[in-house]
Amino acid sequence: MWLTLGAVVLGGGGLVTYAVASPSGGHAEGQAKRSPSVFGLTLKGDGAGKAELPQTGTKQFSLLGVTWTGATKQLHGTAQVRTRSVKTGEWSAWQNLEVNTDPLEDPKEQATARGASEPLWVGPSDGVQVQVVRKNGTTSSGLPKGLTVNLVDPGVVTEAETKAEPAAYVAGTVDETSAPPTDSVSPSDSTGAGPTDSAPASPSDSATVSAPASTSETPSAPATTPASPSATTPTAPTTPPARPSTVPEPPIVSRAGWGADESRSPDPSEYNADVKAVFVHHTDGAAYTCDQSAAIVRGIYVFHTAATTANPPGNGWNDIGYNFLVDKCGTIFEGRKGGVDQPVLGAHTYGWNRESTGIAVLGDYTTTGASNAALASVARIAAWKLGQYGADPSSTVSLKAGATQTNYSAKSFTAGSSYTFNRISGHRDGYNTQCPGNSLYAQLPTIRTWAAGPVQGLKATSVDGAALSGSTYYTKGAVTVHWTATTPSSLIKSYQLLVDGKTVATTSGTATSAAATLALGSHTVAVRAVHQSGKTATSSALSVVAETTAPTFTTAPKLSLRGGTVNTTGVPVTLGWKATDDKALRYVKLLAPTTGTYGPTVTSSSTTAKSGTATTWSMRAYDYAGNYRTSSPAYTPMILQESSATKSGSWTTRSSTSYLGGKSYSSGSKGATLSWTFTGRSAAWVVSRASTSGQVYVYVDGTKVSTVDLKSSSTLYRQAIWTKTWSSSAKHTVKIVVVGTSGRPTITTDGLVYLK
Repeated sequence: MWLTLGAVVLGGGGLVTYAVASPSGGHAEGQAKRSPSVFGLTLKGDGAGKAELPQTGTKQFSLLGVTWTGATKQLHGTAQVRTRSVKTGEWSAWQNLEVNTDPLEDPKEQATARGASEPLWVGPSDGVQVQVVRKNGTTSSGLPKGLTVNLVDPGVVTEAETKAEPAAYVAGTVDETSAPPTDSVSPSDSTGAGPTDSAPASPSDSATVSAPASTSETPSAPATTPASPSATTPTAPTTPPARPSTVPEPPIVSRAGWGADESRSPDPSEYNADVKAVFVHHTDGAAYTCDQSAAIVRGIYVFHTAATTANPPGNGWNDIGYNFLVDKCGTIFEGRKGGVDQPVLGAHTYGWNRESTGIAVLGDYTTTGASNAALASVARIAAWKLGQYGADPSSTVSLKAGATQTNYSAKSFTAGSSYTFNRISGHRDGYNTQCPGNSLYAQLPTIRTWAAGPVQGLKATSVDGAALSGSTYYTKGAVTVHWTATTPSSLIKSYQLLVDGKTVATTSGTATSAAATLALGSHTVAVRAVHQSGKTATSSALSVVAETTAPTFTTAPKLSLRGGTVNTTGVPVTLGWKATDDKALRYVKLLAPTTGTYGPTVTSSSTTAKSGTATTWSMRAYDYAGNYRTSSPAYTPMILQESSATKSGSWTTRSSTSYLGGKSYSSGSKGATLSWTFTGRSAAWVVSRASTSGQVYVYVDGTKVSTVDLKSSSTLYRQAIWTKTWSSSAKHTVKIVVVGTSGRPTITTDGLVYLK
């Protein structure tokens, strides 16, 4: 791989060195472990309700947010950022930061924490530009003082991350002892023009870097290892006993698994009495890959907790605010410490944290919905937590307000009063924020349904080993039934195959089919899905008939001669048959001497037969259950040349390659005759036709049966113009008599074909 080194000089002597690495030759190289870090850059105020930071080169970061002095202060304005990609060197478009974030409820945390926007994931970046503007543009009160953009490098901590090939990494460091950048301002300038912001700024208002509290590397755990209280920092002695849930615990990546530095949250965990509701959030941010998810969680954790008395970047909370986080691939991460099976007090939904748990989906879901994998995992974790307290995820609950406020829909709440919520609600239902985004909010009914059960969209789709006729399947007995459901398999405990209402097979919740052998007779077959909650859903029943009776040929396959052009190698014939079944005939197949497939109502087919050779015509009739019967009669078309006929009157021999055998008889003499005697079941007279051709009388066994006119607008040879078929083979005589038609008395005959 090639490596480009560069440096950006910040004001006051701060030097940022960085390296951009690009892979080559398909060669994967692991990354060295790198501890998370966070540093802040102050914003310059213009005294008119605006503060900004010009385009500035920085040490690498992947997540950022804006913070300000005073945890209870709100930033009533718009905060926008642009970042420069380490990978491409291009600057992004402006992105809005969500600044209407929940204040802290704990007075002890308010004393040291800072007001903050929501953190924004931007991916590996090495440059930033920020602007913050009050809604009305100008105001006497100005913006909050101490406005800082906080840049978080989540580092490389877990074993999985060290094995990934980096797109870029930081080779150097920021001089943490240097003065603020030249584009930062003095403390008095950075706080805005309002009189309330005139207090002297502390050293925390300048650009600083927060080194990790511990340089030791946290060992990683497998991503699918369920978390337990032992996987986190030991909780206080008041930890309540874990309650069993009515549904299984999903796999959860522990704090150690995503690389939490527990020294950042030394305070003991606090616990609620129970969990009555779940609030769903989104974290905002740019697109990400799922191998970045642990870094995103770690970045949010660092942003929420990175604050000391001397170093103010980040919120300064005592832990990450969310109880759980879920990525777009459905991986669930343990959030706030204290034990995933405990009612840990979080900091996610102002006024409602005391009776709820918070689940954040990584990503921005304002205009695009969350993936089914993410929705399924939110449903699983919500159902598990609510199941610990016997709560139905599809029900509603009364929650007591912990603060006087209004939510996003302008619904007012008064502290101490109770209000009705869905058990699974959106952040905006409790607080005035757009979170979790319009699209994810619209998906909450799906989450509730998946979490609560029963299984949705269950349908038996097909039956192998059987064929469908109308609305009934037919089988010999052994079948495999396939089904689909819209509820994700991770929320389904099992499926049961039902025959006549009784369970004959049970499969896992991930299965999509099951097999059974049916007794002879008519049955109903259905599928029952058992949701992890125990609720069941049953598909519509299918009608299935098991039978082993083969079809019959009520008329065996037979040949009869038909009109058409005769050749010595191919005689036009009609193959006829009739097959029936006691249940449902499916089709009839011609197996030899050629192949064909015919529907159940078809009883004939035009084809040709080889002359002079006994040929077996094998046909097989199938029913819908797969039973079949075969019939294979043999027939031989025979050509009797004109020279083999008994003749009377005047006949002239003609020669041409157009005639059968190269010769024919021609006569214009009225009353001239030719007769052939044969033993067979079908006969065809073969002639030539032209505009001058005349008429003949046809006699069969001494009886006149037809008058045939051979006139044709075009000249035709070897035409089977008259045919006769009998029900069985017998001896017959066919005689033709020249009529002597006026103006066109001549007829030309090639011979007679019969089947024996």
